Amino acid sequence: MPWFPDFASAVELARQQTRATGLADPVGQYFAALNSGDTRALETVWPGEVVVHDPRAGEVRGHRQLRHFVSRNQHWLAEHHARIETVASTYSSGRAVVELLAHLDVDGREIAWPVAVVAEAPDDLSVVFRSYCSQVPVAGRHEFRAAVLKPGQVHPGDVAGRFHAALEAGDVEAMVSTFEADGYFREPIGPHATHRGTAELQSFFARRFSAGGGMGLEHCAVTDDGVRCALEYNCVRWGGHDLPPQAGLGVYERGPDGLLAAARVYHDVEPPAELP
Repeated sequence: MPWFPDFASAVELARQQTRATGLADPVGQYFAALNSGDTRALETVWPGEVVVHDPRAGEVRGHRQLRHFVSRNQHWLAEHHARIETVASTYSSGRAVVELLAHLDVDGREIAWPVAVVAEAPDDLSVVFRSYCSQVPVAGRHEFRAAVLKPGQVHPGDVAGRFHAALEAGDVEAMVSTFEADGYFREPIGPHATHRGTAELQSFFARRFSAGGGMGLEHCAVTDDGVRCALEYNCVRWGGHDLPPQAGLGVYERGPDGLLAAARVYHDVEPPAELP
């Protein structure tokens, strides 16, 4: 999974939540060093801990590992003529979630790859990144992603909470009722897998729940700015199938009437084989 320059946007949003006005900005200096390729200044610019949780590379910890990670992925992005589009940003209480679409050239065809990046700054000198996406658009297959976070006593509220209660129960009508008339659900594999409006949503969720019920999620972290609610979770059940905990993230965007205008999910959980 590539290192996207737009991570800087996520860090800046997190920084705004955690740093007092007027203090020096080691985060901005750090990314300036990355973008210029001057890695000599890394330790002095950001002496704290830097951790990246990446779907393919796993855990990247510390400046030395980070330099190798960034170098490899910068080459990968260049080879695939990457163009990065920011979809939305959500931040609250020292945590930021940035949703991206990476437009890539893969085997001679252009794809749009949804990726979500969470940036969390535990202090002024340290930062943790967590990336969520499906490997299907670029690798042609699902790849198992072990849990990154432990479940916590957190739950999304209002319409996002009702959506997840219906998801757990496998209640198609209740799920569809959480959306606006023109609301949409986007699957992790790309914008082409978007289901908009009541009829499409009913058909899609009926298929998703045909494996014997809904999905069981362990809630790990909620980032809610009042417009969008981002939930980091572990998927542990799909229908009647128990699963080893797999990391994922969903963003639930409220419309003016309080219902969902959009739900976008980022995970690589493989559906049960019997689903249509």
